[in-house]
Amino acid sequence: MMAPVSTLTALAEEKKLNPSFVRDEDERPKVAYNNFSNEVPVISLKGIDGEQRTEICKKIVRACEDWGIFQVVDHGVDAGLISDMTRLAREFFALPPEEKLRFDMSGGKKGGFIVSSHLQGEIVQDWREIVTYFSYPIRTRDYSRWPDKPEGWRAVTEEYSEKLMGLACKLLGVLSEAMGLETESLTKACVDMDQKVVVNYYPKCPQPDLTLGLKRHTDPGTITLLLQDQVGGLQATRDGGKTWITVQPVEGAFVVNLGDHGHYLSNGRFKNADHQAVVNSNSSRLSIATFQNPAPDAIVYPLKIEEGEKPILEEPITFTEMYRRKMSKDLELARLKKLAKEQQQELEKAKLEAKPMEEIFA
Repeated sequence: MMAPVSTLTALAEEKKLNPSFVRDEDERPKVAYNNFSNEVPVISLKGIDGEQRTEICKKIVRACEDWGIFQVVDHGVDAGLISDMTRLAREFFALPPEEKLRFDMSGGKKGGFIVSSHLQGEIVQDWREIVTYFSYPIRTRDYSRWPDKPEGWRAVTEEYSEKLMGLACKLLGVLSEAMGLETESLTKACVDMDQKVVVNYYPKCPQPDLTLGLKRHTDPGTITLLLQDQVGGLQATRDGGKTWITVQPVEGAFVVNLGDHGHYLSNGRFKNADHQAVVNSNSSRLSIATFQNPAPDAIVYPLKIEEGEKPILEEPITFTEMYRRKMSKDLELARLKKLAKEQQQELEKAKLEAKPMEEIFA
């Protein structure tokens, strides 16, 4: 495996894609980054605390049952805060590599800057740079891992994370009610909610059709709120990856994804959004994902099992255990895939070696 890349700044200028980012053919993008679909519903939250609540709830529930993904507008998060957050994020990624690498989070550090992903054992790298803030619980914040440049970003991120925590809890309240439970049920199931803010920067890519900005996955946590710019690149599938759509960017909207935890708590009624990010050679893209996750020792198990239904989990497990199982399954699948590829190459080599010389050069 090649040595990990420290920043993408230099690589973005090259004519050819660095081999450590090249994906297998079956994982490469099938739909263009700007071939937008409006299949994912855009829902206004105007009046959610008043007489519109029932109507809005219906729309959100339908979207969660269909896709596990929807967009919200009129969400109450100040437009000025959103534009400050995106402007400062862009300024950070424009800093020289050595400035960004002061916050290098490789080696298991809690928060900071890294290329591709902080996950160990990744075989192919994702074409992105990220900054991760572990923002909740507040008492566990480590400000030494929060970038101090550009000036003012830290304070803006604090306010942003607080406002998004509020919005996430409001949406979880709607889903709790839809399940016939108390408004606070899903939030309470998280025990002491964890939040991390991941700022993704996808530079222009020399060969975008060979790679992904973020590989296909479902989020492990409860609910994710994503702010994206107008470039486009977020893709979703609901048929196991056979067909993909590119989510239409909507100015000032948040894309809401349900994660595995939300899927399990609803006993599979609400889908966990199956998604990925693609890149392009025309312009860079910025997105900010805010993940709300349960506490590590929170118990994962359906909150309500309808009559005649089976629980989708055999037993209650902690979120840590749920995450561990997900990761080991992913790594095992990647290992098997690599093995199959190597065996195929061996087979082709053997076939070639068995051929007479004149056939090879024919």
